[in-house]
Amino acid sequence: MPAAVSVRPVSPGDYAAWRPLWDGYNAFYGRFGATALPEPITEATWQRLHDPAEPVFGLVAQDAGSGQLLGLTHYLFHRNTTRLQPVCYLSDLFTREAARGRGVGRALIQAVYAAARAAGSSRVYWQTHETNAAGRLLYDKLAKHHGFIVYAQEL
Repeated sequence: MPAAVSVRPVSPGDYAAWRPLWDGYNAFYGRFGATALPEPITEATWQRLHDPAEPVFGLVAQDAGSGQLLGLTHYLFHRNTTRLQPVCYLSDLFTREAARGRGVGRALIQAVYAAARAAGSSRVYWQTHETNAAGRLLYDKLAKHHGFIVYAQEL
């Protein structure tokens, strides 16, 4: 039986273990090689995760036995025009391929739910690509798909 998974806030000392997870997340969505995120975006993301003035937070999942980081999630809080309480946007979620099926994604999402409740948030939401079949199997168990379609325009 695999060791248990624990979830905790990302810390400044986690960079070397966080970076491959971040790169894996971006590669999953086609951001690698010539289309990779510019390094200043990664640097700013890392800094924001540790800046108390920023509404951006990060959690990591680790193998309780080895201490190896298995996954990450980043989330943020923002105001909303249809609620008085802030809402929580789960921005990034990634599990190392070798750790998939161990409950890492579930543990990370549930930890975001707990953080959102503690912050007084009334809702957690996220988006994924329609082709993310494995992720959607999990998401359908943990949240409700309300049928919204995302539009975006690069400026």
